[in-house]
Amino acid sequence: MAFNIKTWPQLVSDQVTAIQARAAGLVDTTIGSLMRALAESNASVVQWLQQLVLQLLARTRASTSSGEDLDSWLADFGFARLPAVEARGFVTFARFTPNLPALIPAGATVETADGSQSYVVVPDASNPAWSAERNGYALPAGAREIALPVVARRPGEKGNALSGMVTQITGAIPGVDTCVNAAAMAGGRNAESDDAVRARFVAWVASLSKATRAAVEYAVLSMAQGMSCVVVENRRYDGVAQPGFFYVVVDDGTGSPTATTLSSAYNAIDLVRPFTSTFAVFKPARLSASIRLAIRTDGSVDHNDACNLVRQAIIDYVNRLKLGQSLPWSMIASLAYAASPAITNVTDLTLNGGTADLIASGQQVIKTTDVGVI
Repeated sequence: MAFNIKTWPQLVSDQVTAIQARAAGLVDTTIGSLMRALAESNASVVQWLQQLVLQLLARTRASTSSGEDLDSWLADFGFARLPAVEARGFVTFARFTPNLPALIPAGATVETADGSQSYVVVPDASNPAWSAERNGYALPAGAREIALPVVARRPGEKGNALSGMVTQITGAIPGVDTCVNAAAMAGGRNAESDDAVRARFVAWVASLSKATRAAVEYAVLSMAQGMSCVVVENRRYDGVAQPGFFYVVVDDGTGSPTATTLSSAYNAIDLVRPFTSTFAVFKPARLSASIRLAIRTDGSVDHNDACNLVRQAIIDYVNRLKLGQSLPWSMIASLAYAASPAITNVTDLTLNGGTADLIASGQQVIKTTDVGVI
C-alpha cells in the first residue's frame, strides 16, 4: 500500500483550507500572520512524523533496511551475514649478512609502506623451518632469506596488497633486515553486502524444504564467502548415467580447495540430501590460462608501471572466475584498456597461444599466474 506523503507546502495549504472552511468569518492567513505561523509550525512537526514513519517502515522490511537494521531483521530467523575474510599470502624476510642464525617468531608483524595494512606471521607445521619449541621459523646461518605465511590483521579486501607493497617490519627481528611480498596478497573479502545477504536469505528460505537442488547449493554457498558449486544429477563424474546419484564440484575461490573444505562441504550436503540418494564431492579441475599481450601508452605514465597495472587487473579478473565460467579472449583487451587511461593500444594478444576463448566445463575453473605484458 502506497503512503499518502505530503510536502510541506501541501500540509500548510490543507490546514489553511480547513480553517477557512470552518471559520464563521474571513481568517487572516497571509505570510506573517499568527494563524499562518501556527499552520507552518504544525506542518514542520507533521513532516518530522512522516519521516519517522518512513524510517520505521524501511527498518522493518528486509528489502529496504540496511546495515545493522538488516542484520537484526535477519537475526529473528536465526540467519546471519557472512563475515569479512582476512587476506593471506607470503612475505620474504631477508638480511644483508647471513653469518648468524636468526628466528622469526610467529606473531611478528609487517606492514605496507604507508602503514595502512599490517600482517602477522602465522605458524605452518608443514614448513621445515618451523620450530614448535621456539614458536617461530629458524633462518639458519648462511641462508639469506625465507618466505613465510602471513595473514592480515584486519579482514577485508583492503588487505589484498599488491606485490612489493609489504616492505616494513614492525618492531625489530634480530638478524633480519628487510621484508617484501613477492606476490600479491589474496583472499581478503569484505563482509557480505546487503544485496548479497538478501539474495542468500531468499535461497535459504527456498532450501528449507530440503532434498532439493536449491538446498544442496545453499548448503555449499553458505559455508563461507567465495564458495561456488556445480551440481550434476543422475550422472557420475566421468559422465556415465547413474540414477539416484549426484555429484557436486566445490570451489572456495582458490581453484584448489583443501581436503578440510571438501569434507565440510560433504557434511553440509549430507544434512540436506534426498533420502536413499548417494553423492560425491570433488574439487574443480584447474584450467590454466597463459596470457601474452603488448600495450602502447601515451607517455603520461611510466610504461613499466602501466604493464604492472594491466597484469594485475587481468590476474584479479581471471582468478575471480567461478566454476564453469569461461574466459573470452576479447575480454582481456577490455581489461587492459580499463586498467589505465594512458593505454592507447593493445596488440599481440594471445590466450594459451591462440585467439580463441578459453571454455570451462562445470568441472573446471580457470586460474592464472602466467600473464606477460610488454
